Amino acid sequence: EIAAEVLWCAFMHGDIKGKTIADLGCGTGLLGIGALLLGAKKVFFVDKDAAAIEVLGINLKSAGITKGFKIENTDVAGFNTKADTVIQNPPFGTREKHIDRDFLVKAMQLSNIIYSFHKEATSEFINKLASDNGFNTTNRWSFAFPLKQTMKFHTKRSQRIGVACFRL
Repeated sequence: EIAAEVLWCAFMHGDIKGKTIADLGCGTGLLGIGALLLGAKKVFFVDKDAAAIEVLGINLKSAGITKGFKIENTDVAGFNTKADTVIQNPPFGTREKHIDRDFLVKAMQLSNIIYSFHKEATSEFINKLASDNGFNTTNRWSFAFPLKQTMKFHTKRSQRIGVACFRL
């Protein structure tokens, strides 16, 4: 529901239909596939995790999507294609310090419109980083994000964390 809400808001802002989208750290492709279904001209799916990319391929087939996308199995730092809009749900920087910052800075190099998910507690930092790079927050949506135990380092079966999606 969270991805659908944010994608619908992006669509209503005119940031998806007919646009080139970069889905940084795409994982299994939820955001980028949603953008394609809402009429994106092209989506670049970017992720370094080969297993996630394999599932992305399965998800694209399941959605009946055969064109309008390019899969880049690489670290986001190595991706340099400009896009009309960046959509991303980067790692939150808990395990790898500042990775969320690295994703956001890369997004700012690629596009003037960014939708990015971050821990709500980092809102002040996100706004300052945006301002320091010539961006401003035009919209912000808050969610109780369901985080399931999908990684070895997750200690709880499921928990909800405060997350905000920023439109820069």
